[in-house]
Amino acid sequence: MFMIPLPRFAGGGEVKVPGLRLALAAHVVIRALVLTILYFAGLFNGASPHHALTRWDAAWYGRIAEHGYGHVHMASDGRRLSDYAFFPLYPLAEHALSAVTGLPVVHAGLAISAVSSLVAAAGIYRVGTQLHDARTGVILVCLWSSVPVAIVQSMAYTESLFTAFVAWSLYAVLVHRYVLAGSLVALAGLTRAMSAALVAAVVSAALLGPVERSHAHTPDQSDSRSRRLLGALLAPIGLVTYLVFVGWSQHRAFGYLDVANDWGNGIDGGYAFFAWILQMLGDKDFPLGIALLLGIALLGAALGHTASRGYPWPVFIFTLTAVLMSLSTSHYFGSRPRYLLPIFTLLLWPSERLAGLPNSRVVLLVSCLSAASGIYGAVWLYGPGPP
Repeated sequence: MFMIPLPRFAGGGEVKVPGLRLALAAHVVIRALVLTILYFAGLFNGASPHHALTRWDAAWYGRIAEHGYGHVHMASDGRRLSDYAFFPLYPLAEHALSAVTGLPVVHAGLAISAVSSLVAAAGIYRVGTQLHDARTGVILVCLWSSVPVAIVQSMAYTESLFTAFVAWSLYAVLVHRYVLAGSLVALAGLTRAMSAALVAAVVSAALLGPVERSHAHTPDQSDSRSRRLLGALLAPIGLVTYLVFVGWSQHRAFGYLDVANDWGNGIDGGYAFFAWILQMLGDKDFPLGIALLLGIALLGAALGHTASRGYPWPVFIFTLTAVLMSLSTSHYFGSRPRYLLPIFTLLLWPSERLAGLPNSRVVLLVSCLSAASGIYGAVWLYGPGPP
């Protein structure tokens, strides 16, 4: 078990805590701080934190959990908003937990997100440790737990569950457990469309996996290739199954894409998003446009670091593909930061840099980031929403 040194205390030596335990404890503390800020902000505004955490997409998932698919809401602008836009694993889990425990569906969703965020944090720690060391793994978890949109981790949304699949499937690839990786990606494919980026990562691992130096054909080599191939075959099953199901239900071959277009989430290669930024640069929202350009520059720098650092190909392929998917839809621009939340690999760059700082500075920085995340989340959920 990795041991992470903590600051010295007066009269004592250096205290050490197992890395995974420290990462999970830090995650719980940060989530508690963020939720506490949300609670007191709700008291100040006369708003309900529970309502804030179970609105918007959470209500759609809850309806699917209770009544199944088939609901269509007619928007004020004439669009037909179908619940087929939402993938089935999360509402199925809500339904199952509610049936077993008697919890209301929305409470079951909050419980699933809470547990999933812990599982995700453990997987993120493992990936950070595998690519760097235990200290970087702990810091990576802290940064993921305290990004500005981290409040979504505690909502009845799919982000925590999907991030858990992302983290553990990437870890499985890194330790050459290809069948496990493919199985986890298949489950991710029933959770979010971004699972296509994980499929690309596992398939790349199958094609670009470790090559034995020996030219002799051995049973071990054959078994390794078979496992990589099986993992690659398993990976797209969940995503393809749901896309086929929606196409069959809608009587259209590309039914899911049609449903997404009705929601304004069609794929346009990022044209609408960058046109929106250019429009802001030309009017009174000029400062916001500049801020977005700076954010995209940081995103590009993080991608560049992931490419140049020599990480295994699946890590870079997932990161690049997921970022492109996040930026390529045509509407709901305010949700782009949330779409980036499962791409924790973007935080490897700052995590590696922070790992070289003294513990006191790291703790101070993470504390400030956590408080800022809680304030941002409260303003977001009680203000403009939805995320």
